[in-house]
Amino acid sequence: MILFIILGLILLLVSFSLKSSLNPFTKFAGTLKIIGISVMLLGVLSSTFKQIDAGKVGVQSLYGSVQNQVLESGLSIINPLVDVTEFDTKTQNYTMSVIRDEGDKEGDDAIRVLSNDGLEVVIDLTVLYRILPSDAPKIYKTIGLDYSMKIVRPITRTRIRDNAVYYDAVALYSTKRNEFQQRIFKSIEQDFKSRGLVLEQLLIRNINLPASVKITIESKINAEQDAQKMTFVLQKEKQEAERKRVEAQGIADAQRIISDGLTDKQLQYEQIKAQKELAASPNTKIIFMNGKNTPVILSDK
Repeated sequence: MILFIILGLILLLVSFSLKSSLNPFTKFAGTLKIIGISVMLLGVLSSTFKQIDAGKVGVQSLYGSVQNQVLESGLSIINPLVDVTEFDTKTQNYTMSVIRDEGDKEGDDAIRVLSNDGLEVVIDLTVLYRILPSDAPKIYKTIGLDYSMKIVRPITRTRIRDNAVYYDAVALYSTKRNEFQQRIFKSIEQDFKSRGLVLEQLLIRNINLPASVKITIESKINAEQDAQKMTFVLQKEKQEAERKRVEAQGIADAQRIISDGLTDKQLQYEQIKAQKELAASPNTKIIFMNGKNTPVILSDK
């Protein structure tokens, strides 16, 4: 655009110089003049149109004065003299990690905080945020394009350190992790909002504790697992003992019922039935009866 204007101006100057001198190319001065004016007009017209890509907005500034009107994505007609700076309004992320080359800054960039019990805790964190389109001019005037290093990084690190002192190291590592994440989210969200940024999500990727604390936690977890296992075994043994007691009680009740139901006549009747079956057997030949006693049955063998 500016290049077209400069090129057109050069062609105009050349046409004027040819016209005022005795030169065989003087006859082309008029043509060059027309071409120069056309190129300049093309440059000016091109400068009045500005295309903003999807997911971005444009901030206009004229001789250092920033305009509050934001250019939305698409094609817009603007003042040719206006300078347009584009801002990305899509979700952006800023990662601070102990692993080299994993974060936005080279080297170990994890956040080191002191817990309530005086232990150093190392936190890996990712911040998901975006620019509020209507506040892009304010960001451009007060912060500039490097808002991730000037706002996102220092505010996040400061708020995490401020809130970590309310928790001990073991709680941050285990039971209070979600509570800690929600707490720092609220505090960072307010700071971002006042500066034209929207905090979408805060991801605590990892919390590293000192080696001695890790060993203590692992020992505690193993002890709790062993206790739970023993509780299960004892419960199972109690259930088995209860089952055996119920079974023994059932057998005793059955024997008692049978014993109470048997009379002398009933026993004599069962005895006669058994004798009849023996007498009917082909192997039984002789039966000696001696009164009240049980008969003796002899086989032919």
